[in-house]
Amino acid sequence: MAPRPHLHILRPGIPEAGCPRPGPSWHHGDLQEPNRGTDEPAGAAIPHKPSRGAECGSAAEVDRHNRLSLRTGQVVNIKAKVNRAFNSSMEVGIQVTSEDPCNEKQWNVCKALATFVAQRNSSKVKLKQILPLTEEEKVEYSVAAERRRMRLVYTETIRDLLAKSVIQDDLESRDCSRMVPAEKTRVESVELVLPPHANHQGNTFGGQIMAWMENVATIAASRLCGAHPTLKTIEMFHFRGPSQVGDRLVLKAIVNNAFKNSMEVGVCVEAYHQEMESCRRHLNSAFMTFVVLDGDDQPITLPWIQPQGEEGERRYREASARKKMRLDRKYIVSCKQTEVPLSVPWDPSNQVYLSYNNVSSLKMLMAKDTWVLTSEINKIKLYTLEDDKFLSFHMEMTVYTDTAQAFLLLSDLGRRPEWDKHYQSVELVQQVDEDDAIYRVISTALGGAECKPQDFVVLASRRKPCDSGEPYVLALRSVTLPTHPKTPEYTRGETLCSGFCLWREGDQQTKVSYYNQATTSFLNYVTTNVAGLSSEFITTFKACEQFLLDNKSELALSLQNL
Repeated sequence: MAPRPHLHILRPGIPEAGCPRPGPSWHHGDLQEPNRGTDEPAGAAIPHKPSRGAECGSAAEVDRHNRLSLRTGQVVNIKAKVNRAFNSSMEVGIQVTSEDPCNEKQWNVCKALATFVAQRNSSKVKLKQILPLTEEEKVEYSVAAERRRMRLVYTETIRDLLAKSVIQDDLESRDCSRMVPAEKTRVESVELVLPPHANHQGNTFGGQIMAWMENVATIAASRLCGAHPTLKTIEMFHFRGPSQVGDRLVLKAIVNNAFKNSMEVGVCVEAYHQEMESCRRHLNSAFMTFVVLDGDDQPITLPWIQPQGEEGERRYREASARKKMRLDRKYIVSCKQTEVPLSVPWDPSNQVYLSYNNVSSLKMLMAKDTWVLTSEINKIKLYTLEDDKFLSFHMEMTVYTDTAQAFLLLSDLGRRPEWDKHYQSVELVQQVDEDDAIYRVISTALGGAECKPQDFVVLASRRKPCDSGEPYVLALRSVTLPTHPKTPEYTRGETLCSGFCLWREGDQQTKVSYYNQATTSFLNYVTTNVAGLSSEFITTFKACEQFLLDNKSELALSLQNL
């Protein structure tokens, strides 16, 4: 199920449909939304298609990150594939690379995630599920569910962040000597949709609308900085409805906020068909981040934007909240796993991304295909995996109990001391929401009685399966809280990635898998206790099995709320 590439050579004066700024330089190549209703989307070939006769339209482009520019004469390689299909929507991953035919150098240009909805006769179509085969496909398939969850709570997250957190302005780093009223950056443009702008069904190409939106956003950004800005990212691009040939599209843009080296421009598109129409249709909206580069390709300091009116203040504050979320996401999600600190500071602004990273890290560990079976005792299997700086463990067994009930029992960390002798006590510090909670765990000392006991502050994130065949997930990772600093009587322990995955294998049969990515402090214990390590794990996991069996009928009423 590998993605099929689509090649383009950039030529001056011959822009592709949806390509902005025809000229000597494109800052994001020719990445565009696939044409609605066509069998093969322009610029990308998608292996999986909805049922015959269905039209595939883009609902949203979640994120697009531009890294480098493209120049005339360079070859553009565009790859796209379906990461996962849900009921009637699907997530498509898009990767754009470029190469210079003169010196054979290749580099990444940008990447994007797009959500498509399949429809037939204005009704949603139930999609067939795709089957991931490779390790990479399995990871993308699993993590797509977490990304979908983040999209669904995005608006609520922004609202909660504005209500509960104080957004700090970096006034010290801004050029306050230059202040530009926000209204001075406002741009409004009208475009008439002509037949070349639409597919054979008369629906406007999404790439064309995106190009028009970028044009007005670029003009708005240039009014703030007085220079040619460069588009870096597009966030939460929503297609709310289609437009057709003959529609007039009203494109509006304004700079919402300017930071030290970047600015956010809000863009929205409305449509009407006749001049006399009193009600315009809201087609889509997006938030675009621009920078201005100097001769050395370094971002320059931008003027300060002055919000005007209540609406301007709202846009100003929301832009600051989105920037904070972007920084948190970059810090937590975008780094390589070996670069992420073990304990990440907990804050309401990064709650969604910490939870996402917590679950996705466990799913990525689960999807690896290089696990080695080390031992099998009493029908309990122990696997190990050596990867970079980490040594990971995977325990697996089958328990004759209901899967949902086993998940509920294991999700309650307060009961873990009943079966895990390494857990002396567990305190619930904060119930974040229905699926996430923070605990403080007191654990036995590693290395003998002369060592101090350990304490952990962990985020526990649980997920019920999205589809049949998917596991229940309980993921654990360390976080830091100002209310629970290190104390002299305990050694602060940390866990990067651990947790349970539970699969239903029958009416009263559950496959229980436990994963743990060992940190440096634990590796010292491993290297000095190799002989007894396997027996220790087997004994603890056997106690877990007995705990599930002893309580298999205890929580029957609680399952109604699961």
